[in-house]
Amino acid sequence: MPFQQKILPLRRLLALGAALVLACSAAGAQTAPAGVRAEARAPAAPAPAARKSRPQLGTSVAFAPDGALWLVALNAEGRLLVQSAPVQPGVPAHWSAPRVLDTGSDAISADGENRPKLVFGPRGLVLIAYTQPLAKPNTGYVRMLRSTDGGQSFSAPFTVHADRQVITHRFESVGFDAQGLLHTVWIDKRDLEAAPRVGNKSSYRGAAIYRNTSSDGGATFGPDIKVADHSCECCRIALGLGADGALRAMWRHVFPPNVRDHAMAVLRGDAPTETVRATFDEWRVDGCPHHGPALATAADGFHSVWFGIRREGEESVAGVRYGRLSADGTPRADTVRLLPDARAEHADVAAHGLRVAVVWRSTDGMASTLKAWLSADGGQTFREQILDRVEGENDFPRLVQQGERMVVVWRNAKEVKVHDIKF
Repeated sequence: MPFQQKILPLRRLLALGAALVLACSAAGAQTAPAGVRAEARAPAAPAPAARKSRPQLGTSVAFAPDGALWLVALNAEGRLLVQSAPVQPGVPAHWSAPRVLDTGSDAISADGENRPKLVFGPRGLVLIAYTQPLAKPNTGYVRMLRSTDGGQSFSAPFTVHADRQVITHRFESVGFDAQGLLHTVWIDKRDLEAAPRVGNKSSYRGAAIYRNTSSDGGATFGPDIKVADHSCECCRIALGLGADGALRAMWRHVFPPNVRDHAMAVLRGDAPTETVRATFDEWRVDGCPHHGPALATAADGFHSVWFGIRREGEESVAGVRYGRLSADGTPRADTVRLLPDARAEHADVAAHGLRVAVVWRSTDGMASTLKAWLSADGGQTFREQILDRVEGENDFPRLVQQGERMVVVWRNAKEVKVHDIKF
């Protein structure tokens, strides 16, 4: 099967001195019966009884304007829900009762890096975006629910992109820039589908990054705009608001001939974008690691974390790295360093002034540990903290901030825990 039609399986080896490779996954690609329009799609068929499905714990969080912490996730029945908690420093979060939202017959992806998204906008706007898996493997539509009353009520779900082919439109990210313009960015395979084939292989490598904008908070959307050809197929897209008020998108890119590093683009209205290479691990792998980057704003650019394998001396060293990026995305090579944990995965980053927080999950096969790496000098030095430990299924940790206040939210199969970041 050609590379573009199958994400190659890779086994991650978690040992010091050995190469670290991630198991490639098509997480979130649940199937649903075929149909022409997303609005008329029937619920997804249940998995075969002999197969025990993993719980979909993918959760997103955001602070509301009033300081309450909100989350969006799926319940055990696969229904979309929201909860909130008036979080106070040092006081355990007491979540409100889950409020199930009406998403019609949509199947919803909430596993791994393809999870529902939650964003608060100006004038009482609240938006929830998610991927609706379609009938064919690894295909989907990017769907959205819209509230104009601060989240008290939501619209019926709608599709945000103009292209309605049953192909990949997945791994969406959404955010507002400083002018209140809404940006939606996603992974898209329309160019792969249209590309000529050479023998039994497509001439097109990977997928593409597409986006659109909305000047009325999601009531209407502009045209689908291609940001870049040849992205990786199943890594999350990071968004970061620059000091100039413009959003940046960072994603895993396929640089010639098959280098899986990262790229960044500045998103300014509907203007064309220029892609800048943001990492130089030079990781050559014929598969997608399902492990995207994260961004946080700095005064002179961005803080970033990402996973990769790079040559260091005589060894290929795998792991999650931290580094600083200039405002256009070009890397500052002297700032790049490995996180102090060979098992670190799916890290997140937040920053305010000179305070920088990096959090990650570290799994040994029996239990998962939540760790933090904290800096009070703009990322020049860090100290490590252990925040929590849990056995069983759990989500990736998510950092969320409001001004200088930062918390990390970590969901497991039993509860959603909130930890204050203390510098």
